[in-house]
Amino acid sequence: MLRLESLSASYRGLKALQGVSLEVGKGEIVAVVGANGAGKSTLLKSIAGQVAIEGTIMFDGQSLHRMPAHEITRLGVGLVPEGRRLFPRLSVEDNLRLGAYAKRGTADRFKPLELVFSLFPRLQERLSQRAETLSGGEQQMLAIGRALMTQPRLLMLDEPSQGIMPRLVDDILAAVQKIRDLGVTVLLVEQRLAEALEIADRAYVLQTGRIVMSGPAREIAADDAVRRAYLGI
Repeated sequence: MLRLESLSASYRGLKALQGVSLEVGKGEIVAVVGANGAGKSTLLKSIAGQVAIEGTIMFDGQSLHRMPAHEITRLGVGLVPEGRRLFPRLSVEDNLRLGAYAKRGTADRFKPLELVFSLFPRLQERLSQRAETLSGGEQQMLAIGRALMTQPRLLMLDEPSQGIMPRLVDDILAAVQKIRDLGVTVLLVEQRLAEALEIADRAYVLQTGRIVMSGPAREIAADDAVRRAYLGI
């Protein structure tokens, strides 16, 4: 579904990615793991059209190079950014409906609400609340729900457990698995390495902007030398 070849990108004047190549197959959960500053967020922003790049990004056989971010979203690439980036003073319902803006003009643009509420019943209970009044975990649910409103075929998640109480992290990651089971491919960047590698099919280890290892997620998780050398654990 997604193929990157020799991808390089600079962010805020610094070379953040250097010659990155990776693939994500339809129906997979693929994790990108690495220490802080490795370039993980820049990788997702590059795919989403938010960072100038050199190299090749192909999505379902179509080049994303120089394509505007809103057109990439319309093609079926959804991004849940680090820090969630909600509209804090708008209600839960308005945040979700704004997620469907890319599908304006289509009769079924609000149909994903059913999916969002089945995954995150709390959101349905809090439709009229402002986003800024939700807990960290609920805000993350809302950010994922808003991305699902774009009806993505590929969902990219940047640190979905960040700033969330530990008891809700399992709920968020379980929802990621359910999303994959419903037919949405997932590219996951996650600071909780053990949990990310547990739910992923395959993983890439990113270090200072370069891919230094890839393979089945469980094999990478079980390799103590890899964990010490590249993941800092």
